[in-house]
Amino acid sequence: MQQLDQLLADFSSLAWGIPLLVLLIGGGLYLLICSKFLPFRFFGHAIQVLRGKYDDPNDPGEISHFKALTTALSSTIGMGNIAGVALAISVGGPGAMFWMWISAIVGMSTKFFTSTLAIMYRGKDSKGQLQGGPMYFIREGLGKNWTFLAILFSIFGMLGALPVVNVNQLKQAINDIILIPNGVEVSLMTDLIIAAVLVVFTSIVILGGLKRISTIASKMVPSMVILYFVLVLIILGINYTEVPKYFVMIFTDAFEANFIDGDAAFGGVLGALVLLGIKRGAFSNEAGIGTAPMAHGAAKTDEPVREGLVAMLGPVIDTLIVCTLTALAILVTGVWQTTSDNGVSLTASAFKDAMPGIGQYLLMICVFIFSISSLFSYAYYGTKCMSFLIGADRKHYYNYLYIASIILAATTSFSAMINFIDGVFALMAIPTMIATILLAPKVTKELKQYIIRLKSNHDEF
Repeated sequence: MQQLDQLLADFSSLAWGIPLLVLLIGGGLYLLICSKFLPFRFFGHAIQVLRGKYDDPNDPGEISHFKALTTALSSTIGMGNIAGVALAISVGGPGAMFWMWISAIVGMSTKFFTSTLAIMYRGKDSKGQLQGGPMYFIREGLGKNWTFLAILFSIFGMLGALPVVNVNQLKQAINDIILIPNGVEVSLMTDLIIAAVLVVFTSIVILGGLKRISTIASKMVPSMVILYFVLVLIILGINYTEVPKYFVMIFTDAFEANFIDGDAAFGGVLGALVLLGIKRGAFSNEAGIGTAPMAHGAAKTDEPVREGLVAMLGPVIDTLIVCTLTALAILVTGVWQTTSDNGVSLTASAFKDAMPGIGQYLLMICVFIFSISSLFSYAYYGTKCMSFLIGADRKHYYNYLYIASIILAATTSFSAMINFIDGVFALMAIPTMIATILLAPKVTKELKQYIIRLKSNHDEF
């Protein structure tokens, strides 16, 4: 097990080198400049699109803008926001959150471009059904000569969609919050029982397809975000005197790196902190990774720019809002310095500290819903990748691999699972970002035409 842990740690650090950082952050900045800072100028219009102002039931696609966003968010608002932030702070201190913010702001433009492309270059699967996602916009937008990139994305996408971190952290939460405090001895058997329950739960939903996934996600995601939001605001209210101090510390420590516990990168501890923040930011909002465009590519619209604008809201909700709330809850309660907990257990400690007796159980409800909704979305992403590789009639084989990974994740260490997903996400980002940067001029041209159409209809934006 130790050898596997070390192997996956080496894989993750190799994948997250300077080239990937340049591609994700440098590429995102290039897209931000290309779009003339569109994410900030069109924010109000994006909200109007999300609210359904421009919906047309006759448009091509499977699901509404709102359902596309909630399906994408059900995979990003999950363990990245609870366990990922906790991991970032326990390893890097308050400053890690600042670099997560930077990755989210840059990620807004990346999400806009990748999801606009997902509609612009929808392709047909082997059954003739319209599909969207990086593998299709690579093939349709760049041409047949680039199919190898689309194949690489699909192979890595099948691995990246495995729910190993979600399941691992859900198991850890059940163990730490429910079983251990009630005197239940945690063992391989209890882990397997948790895995078995999750397998049954997941199988029922994922075999129902995208319509069922998006319907459930559109009901679960808004309610769980509101519940989590309220709980964290209560924690911040109880510790209100500490909030300004730690909010300022997020900025100061971002450049001082006083609390980082790890190896230097890019020549120093500050480099290690930047890398940690951006890596955790990518895990939280998945901008540039390529999963969200698969959900947004199924939206009912014939206006690619509109879907890009809706997708752009994702990093704002999951990283700038939800992750910041989690970070402040962990910081103001002081548990990041007083316990050796990591991942979801550290967040649970913050809830328990602020609301003794009930805090951790309320978090457990959020964790359960976050994890379950993520399980559904990722299954959809993985089957889309397999469908591209071996045909739509055989994509259901992915569900067997998916279910097997639930059992593996429930019986493996958190460090092994997070390193595996970090490494695979890095490999998914390479084809996604290369294709997006190459196709960026087509998106800016489409954006100009969209603005002309809006003005001719006298619409506000």
